[in-house]
Amino acid sequence: MSNFKDKVLVITGGTGSFGNAVLNRFLTSDIGEIRIVSRDEKKQDDMRHEYQLRFPEYSSKIKFYIGDVRDYNSIVGAFRGADYVFHAAALKQVPSCEFYPMEAVKTNVIGSDNVITACVENGVKKAVFLSTDKAAYPINAMGMSKAMMEKNVIARSRQMLEGDPVLCLTRYGNVMASRGSVIPLFCEQIADGKKLTVTNPDMTRFMMTLNDAVDLVLYAFENGEQGDLFVQKAPAATIETLAQAVLELKGSDVGYTCIGSRHGEKLYEVLVTTEEMLRAEDLDGFYRISADNRNLNYDIYVSDGNKDLETVDQYTSHNTERLSVEGMKQLLLKLKLFGGLY
Repeated sequence: MSNFKDKVLVITGGTGSFGNAVLNRFLTSDIGEIRIVSRDEKKQDDMRHEYQLRFPEYSSKIKFYIGDVRDYNSIVGAFRGADYVFHAAALKQVPSCEFYPMEAVKTNVIGSDNVITACVENGVKKAVFLSTDKAAYPINAMGMSKAMMEKNVIARSRQMLEGDPVLCLTRYGNVMASRGSVIPLFCEQIADGKKLTVTNPDMTRFMMTLNDAVDLVLYAFENGEQGDLFVQKAPAATIETLAQAVLELKGSDVGYTCIGSRHGEKLYEVLVTTEEMLRAEDLDGFYRISADNRNLNYDIYVSDGNKDLETVDQYTSHNTERLSVEGMKQLLLKLKLFGGLY
């Protein structure tokens, strides 16, 4: 953690699953201060008491700021004197964003732009913005708003001067057992003796732990240049495989019932589009997609097309490593819900 020695880190949306994972990783390190920015005073109070109890000798490093990324003036104070920023604040649930798309725009697009401005105005050195696989070929409001966030981060990164913040992005798939995700729901249904509600058994989703998500953000922090987007290679599983693995680990025979796809759901998720793969750099366990830095003079591109699009494949949850039930169980055993660490 030498890059963070005595530094000040801001985490927007810091009371969520990702913020807690970062605190668990960083709090006992040599970092100077971690600032949690969120709009929910109850979650902040719960977090404050939890870490005072768990890490009494380190909890004073955590500072709490009430603010909403939609309101620039409510968050700007948290960025004064900060060195680095992890931007995790977002509306993430697909159905709610489908019904209230403008709320997704306000938080995911305008809110992230406010964070960029706060970084620039306060001399932040580097900021990592968290995105989602749903931003690649988006079909739902959540994915569309995250795609616009990505486009805006890249656009503003082009405007940065020497000494301005480095802005980069991460994009990852399903984070297992994160707030509002399907695995805790399956566990609740089993506890209540109910059948698991499976949308479509053939759907595939990337599977990552919260620890993987933190690893990806740290990799982007350490390696990112202006406008870079980082993706971590991850295995995937069908929803049927996931449901069967949860049932077996819980020793339950309640089974599952198919309820059909929800608003805005895809059969599979894309982490890197075909077009992005043309610029993607394969870094073993990661892809780096550099910013498209063409300018507005499109005349120079009219005569020269790119036939590579015809041969390059996108990176999806259908063509990545596919987990068996046993492989899925081994991944689930890393989660706290099943006795693991995460």
